[in-house]
Amino acid sequence: MNQLDRFRSKSITVGVMGLGYVGLPLLRAFFQAGLKVLGFDVDPAKIDQLKQGRNYLTHLGQDFAKNLASSDRFDATCDLGRLGEADAIIICLPTPLGRHLEPDLSFIQQAAADIAKTLRQGQLVVLESSTYPGTTREILLSTLSATGMRCGRDFFVAYSPEREDPGRRDFNTQSIPKLVGGIDPISGELAEALYQQAIAKVIRVSSAEVAEAAKLLENIYRSVNIALVNEMKMVLDAMGIDVWEVIEAAKTKPFGFQAFYPGPGLGGHCIPIDPFYLTWKAREVGQSTRFIELAGEVNQSMPGFVVQKLLLAFNQRKKAVNGGRILVLGLAYKPNVDDVRESPSFELIEQLEHLGALVDYHDPHVPATHSMRRWGNIGKKSIPLTPQSLRSYDCVLIATHHSAINWQMVADESQLIVDTRGAMRGVKGRRDHIVQA
Repeated sequence: MNQLDRFRSKSITVGVMGLGYVGLPLLRAFFQAGLKVLGFDVDPAKIDQLKQGRNYLTHLGQDFAKNLASSDRFDATCDLGRLGEADAIIICLPTPLGRHLEPDLSFIQQAAADIAKTLRQGQLVVLESSTYPGTTREILLSTLSATGMRCGRDFFVAYSPEREDPGRRDFNTQSIPKLVGGIDPISGELAEALYQQAIAKVIRVSSAEVAEAAKLLENIYRSVNIALVNEMKMVLDAMGIDVWEVIEAAKTKPFGFQAFYPGPGLGGHCIPIDPFYLTWKAREVGQSTRFIELAGEVNQSMPGFVVQKLLLAFNQRKKAVNGGRILVLGLAYKPNVDDVRESPSFELIEQLEHLGALVDYHDPHVPATHSMRRWGNIGKKSIPLTPQSLRSYDCVLIATHHSAINWQMVADESQLIVDTRGAMRGVKGRRDHIVQA
């Protein structure tokens, strides 16, 4: 059996490094396609939960974890010495920003070093983590080639950007079209064959660099358009015009306009981070990215804008934020999921507590905070949302518009509401205590 036929067969083992919001859904897709899967993660708690049939990503449901645990086609481990068991290794690890907004590729560098220790003839290694063009070639290929083996003959390397959108109902891992770009033609062909076993539509591009750049363009497009509506929100607010009504009006045009919505800042792993990967790489080749950087500045300024609106609302009511009780509604960065990565809610809480406010939160999907790279663990638990609890706060700050929240009750029972998501637009009754931010 030649290499291409091998990767088209069900006999291969697919290894996934990193079992988080990207890696676990991908592992599930290959498992459901009938392949043997082997998951790797440095967190033993994740491994234990999966082996017990318990899922820690609630938006994926519980049934698949039970199916994994009861199958001889699944195993999960913290032992990276077992990487050699996989015919294909897919890297789904974080690519965060450093203190000065520089790319932090330490997770990818370590993964490449770990894979190199057990690299064997015929293995395919695919990077899925968001990064700047050239990373796959400069880091992954370089590290694996140092073993003395040759890419395109002894092993194969490709890039395929993740396109996960947790909580989305109209698309999932299997139905979202998959881009694939190889370091060389045979690597791209093998990666295409691999993903075709689990993904409905796979599009092969000419190189890993094209696939890397496409991922950044997708998220920079969103970042720039979100920055546009965030800036429009601030301008229209000063004019006394409702930005939400303006967006709804613009949406009636059947061409030339796509609706994006303002908020208290950007969240998730991709949009707040990816643009800075390109701006950093652009400087290396002597180019500036003024448009992209301006969008980043606008989006990063939004938590401060929200806090200023809240301060003004307190002042108009002759109240002090220092010592005031504030309830933040929504800790997740988007509605109806438990994903808190890069959520602007944490920035809002930090700024308000710095001003002396006593801040709690409610989120039906996030019962308690946990440790994160940027914020650590702020040590809070979601408080029950009741008429009595709402009346006990000086202000309710809406940061995420979860559909499980009774917004009419929030409107009826709160003393003051600062709404960053347009959640109050449909409520009935008085509106003099609602401030759009």
